Amino acid sequence: MRFLRSFYIENRCYYFFLAVIVLFVLSFIFPKLFFIAQLSLFIVLTFFLLDIVTVFSTNKGIYAKRVLPEKFSNGDSNPITIKIENRYTFPIFTRIIDEIPEQFQIRDFKIDRKLAASKEYTIKYDLRPTERGEYHFGKLNLYVKSFLGLVAKRYTFSEDEMVPTYPAFLQLKKYDLLAFTNNLHQYGIKKIRRIGHTMEFEQIKEYVQGDDIRTINWKATAKKNQLMVNQFQDEKSQPVYSIIDKGRIMKMPFEELSLLDYAINATLVMSNVILKKQDKAGMFTFSKKVDNIVVAERRNSQMNLILESLYNVTTNFFESDYSKLYGSIKRNISQRSLFLLYTNFETLDGLHRQLPYLKGIAKSHLLVVIFFKNTELNQLIENKAETVQQVYDKVIAEKFAFEKRLIVNELKKYGIHSILTSPENLTIDTINKYLEIKARGLL
Repeated sequence: MRFLRSFYIENRCYYFFLAVIVLFVLSFIFPKLFFIAQLSLFIVLTFFLLDIVTVFSTNKGIYAKRVLPEKFSNGDSNPITIKIENRYTFPIFTRIIDEIPEQFQIRDFKIDRKLAASKEYTIKYDLRPTERGEYHFGKLNLYVKSFLGLVAKRYTFSEDEMVPTYPAFLQLKKYDLLAFTNNLHQYGIKKIRRIGHTMEFEQIKEYVQGDDIRTINWKATAKKNQLMVNQFQDEKSQPVYSIIDKGRIMKMPFEELSLLDYAINATLVMSNVILKKQDKAGMFTFSKKVDNIVVAERRNSQMNLILESLYNVTTNFFESDYSKLYGSIKRNISQRSLFLLYTNFETLDGLHRQLPYLKGIAKSHLLVVIFFKNTELNQLIENKAETVQQVYDKVIAEKFAFEKRLIVNELKKYGIHSILTSPENLTIDTINKYLEIKARGLL
């Protein structure tokens, strides 16, 4: 029974036997073909049995192992490695069929390779998850055949493995040093000219060419009999919270990821940048209630706390309650903080319903409302309208796009900062805004 479970006849073998059958049928019409048909059957059977003996001569002809990462990064390409060792003393042809998690919905996954005798190989492929959670791998199947290719033997390895998918932590490396490099424009990050000081004194030093003459310390100058200036540094350890709206509006998809997942990925990257800039990073989510709370701190374990909190964030398809958000901030956060609010508003009326709560938050804190462009509408606007229906669609699309710009102006009227961005530029635009706020000393 074990032999039968691992024994497979290849299509080539069926074709050969089909050709023999055709010869036998034709021999009824042309008797001279009967001998050729018999000879053909003998040859095919001989090679068939020879191939079985060759492939099934050992139970350990090949070894394979699937090497998985500890966790997947959501929305990124994650490498999967398969290590194979050919223990046969002759070259073999293999077909690798990996039973990858059902979330990917890939039903025809296969890799064909020719392996030299007694050699080791490393084969890699990538998977891009688009939702967080547990991803279960099944069996790693290898079908081995010789150069004859009439039969194949199945080997099975690495059964039932699970990999959790977390927010896009691989992007941390990409953005880790961008806020501190001199070539920020290459990545879409702007260099912001600093305006004024946060007035956190660091030291008194000798004046050198290029120092701001407004910082001259005249008392120290008189004592030292040379120009001395006060040196200031950025005020550090300011609380910065990422607030994620997980209401039903954030379930909208874009390039296989939801707006919620884009916000989660951006929150993870921003938290890392915030900590690198010596500020305190925190986060929480809200919909019908406020939860997933991580208090803004600068401790070593802060990134792990944020990562674990983001792992289980899902939308509950409710209408988001901004009054609960305002009440929670009012009760629990007394120190002036920067809030990066990831949400979405499609119409001006939608904003007006929540505006009293946003204004209330902005009275005591610095609030940045981050919402999304509808890029599919942009395609309708850019396309040339040729029919009445297309003209109608284009006008409606322009109306909605215009309302997005009106929302920006409405927030600005009440001193609320905003970012209107496309999902793919969310992280870059948010970093830009944070660096601008730091440079202007607004917090």
